[in-house]
Amino acid sequence: MAPVEGDIKKVLVQTKIKENPDDYSIVFVDPDQRDKAWNAVKSLPPFTSYTITADEVSLVLCTNDWVKMKKSFPGHREEGPYRLITFDIVLDLSIVGFLSVVSTALAESGVSVYAISTYLKDHILVKKGDAGKAVAVLNGLISKT
Repeated sequence: MAPVEGDIKKVLVQTKIKENPDDYSIVFVDPDQRDKAWNAVKSLPPFTSYTITADEVSLVLCTNDWVKMKKSFPGHREEGPYRLITFDIVLDLSIVGFLSVVSTALAESGVSVYAISTYLKDHILVKKGDAGKAVAVLNGLISKT
């Protein structure tokens, strides 16, 4: 991997890696069920993600919560279990390449990521079996900068 330089280096040195201990599911729900999906997840505790597009409703939520509601969503598709890793630093939206550096380091280690960016922070989901490796790679990346 190329050396990390500039703004990304400054950001990485300040970043803390936080792994959430819960199992997560990534779920597809038909867009016709978007209101039902919103009503099902709107009161769930953090971290929960609800995204709608013209083609789908995507949910990211604790697997325990999903198990309780999935019978209500015929035709759903789900993947998991995943672990949620949060980059505990408020990222300026003008920073270029943060996720690129992170995903490249993980890809070189054979770890697939599902990225979710929010206004303040970036998050990734990795397969549960890869979580320890992912955290070690990310902490190694931070310590090298």
